Amino acid sequence: MNKRIKLIFLILILTLNFSCLEKKSKEKEANKPELVATSKTDTLKFTSGIRAIFQDSKGNYWFGSHNEGVSVYNGKSFEYFTTNEGLPDNQIRSIQEDKNGKIWIGTTKGASVYDKGTLTNYLTKTNEPKYEWHKTNGDLWFYAGEEDGINRFDGKNMNYLIFPKPGNGSPDNSYGVTDISIEQDGKVWIATYAALFNYDSKMVNIFDNEKLNLKDNELLHIRSVLADSKGRIWIGNNGIGVLLMEGNSIINFSEKNNLIHPTSTRRGDKSQPGTLEHVFVIEEDSEGNIWFGDRDTGAWKYDGKTLTNYKVDTKLNAKMIWSIYEDQNKNLLFGMAEGGVYKFNGKTFDKQF
Repeated sequence: MNKRIKLIFLILILTLNFSCLEKKSKEKEANKPELVATSKTDTLKFTSGIRAIFQDSKGNYWFGSHNEGVSVYNGKSFEYFTTNEGLPDNQIRSIQEDKNGKIWIGTTKGASVYDKGTLTNYLTKTNEPKYEWHKTNGDLWFYAGEEDGINRFDGKNMNYLIFPKPGNGSPDNSYGVTDISIEQDGKVWIATYAALFNYDSKMVNIFDNEKLNLKDNELLHIRSVLADSKGRIWIGNNGIGVLLMEGNSIINFSEKNNLIHPTSTRRGDKSQPGTLEHVFVIEEDSEGNIWFGDRDTGAWKYDGKTLTNYKVDTKLNAKMIWSIYEDQNKNLLFGMAEGGVYKFNGKTFDKQF
């Protein structure tokens, strides 16, 4: 009987040890860079929206899709990265390059860094939130899912920072990040559905309905933000158009320019032609023009005096623009909801990819 008990005890110890070793092995494997093997095509095969466009220091173009992963174009062919090659998710929110030439890909489930043929993932650690932002550092910022915070990479770790929510905020509103823009002095503007946040390296400032001078019948639903070269903050909303912060002044830019339809519910219903009500992307070109991408009415250019509306391609079923990007040759590229990338030639648009 004693021998039998000893045998059972020995089996139990061996099982626990094996379980611990297996767990450590999996944790190590999760942090280990994976060799990337990709497919290749002669043309960009994405059919879902182009949510991110980026040209790296070597001249390669990177395209992030709505649900098909990432593609990189080297001037001859397109290579693809998806969850099959190691990405945390196939919906891409951002693409950027760090000072060491590594490419960072923000997804809905964490960020990946691509370096010399390998992908290393940094997942959002919602179980390790940080409330004191000034105790972290780093200039790489990433979407953190529909959680109430943002990811900041400090060179070694991905830190999940919690937003200080407005006291009068609705519990039904989401503070998931929709866009990020950084001023020339390093101040970070973070758009969420329910509020706009600004971080100046010391404290986080909140801009909610009250601070943005919204009317009682207006719903804040921010989809884009841009800190331009003149120090102005442009805020794109899904329903109430564009808000403009200039110094201590905050106005509804769309309303001031009669670009909100009189019958609009300001709740996300379809834009009427000639209106600027659902702005999902804002960008500034090298000449200082501000560009808006509307969900329903195409592209808009503001040159400081005049607003001009452009139809990117009348053959497209969806007019929605997901991304606007100016490359190293000052080509202005527009990523569409149907997967194509168009170049503005000064008057009209040509399909580039």
